Amino acid sequence: MATAFNFDLTATDGAARTGVIATPRGTIRTPAFMPVGTAGTVKAMLPDSVAATGADIVLGNTYHLMLRPGAERVARLGGLHRFMNWERPILTDSGGFQVMSLAALRKLTEQGVTFKSHIDGSRHELTPERSMEIQRLLGSDIVMCFDECPALPASDEEVARAMRLSMRWAERSKAAFGDRPGHALFGIMQGGVNRALREESAEALKAIGFDGYAVGGLAVGEGQAAMFGVLDYAPGFLPADKPRYLMGVGKPEDIVGAVARGIDMMDCVLPTRSGRTGQVFTRRGALNIKNARHQDDPRPIDETCTCPACRSYSRAYLHHVFRSQEIIASMLLTWHNLHYYQEIMAGMRAAIAEGRFAGWQADFHALRAEGDIEPL
Repeated sequence: MATAFNFDLTATDGAARTGVIATPRGTIRTPAFMPVGTAGTVKAMLPDSVAATGADIVLGNTYHLMLRPGAERVARLGGLHRFMNWERPILTDSGGFQVMSLAALRKLTEQGVTFKSHIDGSRHELTPERSMEIQRLLGSDIVMCFDECPALPASDEEVARAMRLSMRWAERSKAAFGDRPGHALFGIMQGGVNRALREESAEALKAIGFDGYAVGGLAVGEGQAAMFGVLDYAPGFLPADKPRYLMGVGKPEDIVGAVARGIDMMDCVLPTRSGRTGQVFTRRGALNIKNARHQDDPRPIDETCTCPACRSYSRAYLHHVFRSQEIIASMLLTWHNLHYYQEIMAGMRAAIAEGRFAGWQADFHALRAEGDIEPL
C-alpha cells in the first residue's frame, strides 16, 4: 500500500480550485463534501450507499467514539475502517467542538478539558495528546488538531484567548502525532471574524507546518454574510499547495460560496439530519415532503435526479412513508440529499476544470431563485 499523502492542485478559476488528494486508501476529488458519520455510521445509510452517492471520504468524531464504543475497543476490532465497513478515507474531528459545546459540563485549563459525558455523566479528560492517541487508535487517514472553538458572537478578547490557546495546542498536537506515513494532520485556523486574529493564527500554523489547514470557528452563529466576509480573505492566508477545509458547512448556497472563495473540503450534518426530518434539497431549493401538497403528487422529488428516491418513488409515496414514520423515509430522503450534495461537488469540479465556474455559479443561483416546480 502506498505511503504518501499528497495534494495535487489541477486547476483554478478565480479563487475556486479543483484537485486530488492522494491517500493510501484512495483519492479524494476536490472540492469535496464529506458526509458526517459521527458515531461510525452515516445515519440511515449503508456504506455502499454512501459511496454510490459519489462520496470519496466520510467524517467520524473523536468525542463520540471515545465515549461509545471507546477508541481502544475499535482498535482491538481492527480500526474504524473495518469496524464501520468503509474502506475509503476517513477524517476524524478532534472532539474540540463537541467538548466546547458542553458548557456547564466542562472545565478548561491549559492542559486540556475535563468534562462529563452527555451519555452517563462519567468524567473524562481530553488533551491534545489524548486526542491524537484516540485518532491513532481509530486509524483515521486525516487527523485534526485539538482546538477550542468559541461560539459567536464573542468579544475580541475571548476570541484571541481561545485562538492562542488553540495554537499552543496545535504545537502539542503536532508533537504527539509524530511521524505517521500515509496519515495526515490538519491544523485549524481560529480567530472568529477578526481579520488580524485570523492572520496571526494562520502564521502560527504555517510555522508549525501541517499537511492541510482548516478554517474553524465559523458556522457557529455569525451568519452567512459574516462567514463569507471571513472567507473573502482567510483562505489566502493559508498555503496554496495544501488542502483547505471549512469545518461544519453547510447549506448548498454556503458550500458554493465557500468554493468560490478558495475552499477545498467541507462537511455538515445538514443533508442527513434534514433527510430524517423530511426536508429535501433540490436544484430549485428545499422542500418539505411532509407538507400536504405532496400527498397526491405522482412526480419525483426532482425529475432530473438519478438517486433511488427519485428513480423509483413519487412525492406522494415519500410523503406517506414519512407521515407514517416508516424507516424507509429516512433512508430514501437522506440518500437523495447526499446524492444532490455530491452532484453539486461534481458540477463545480467540472466547471472549475473547464474555466466556466462563474457561469455555473450564476446558473446555480438562478435556478434556485425560480423555486420548486408548481404543484399539481
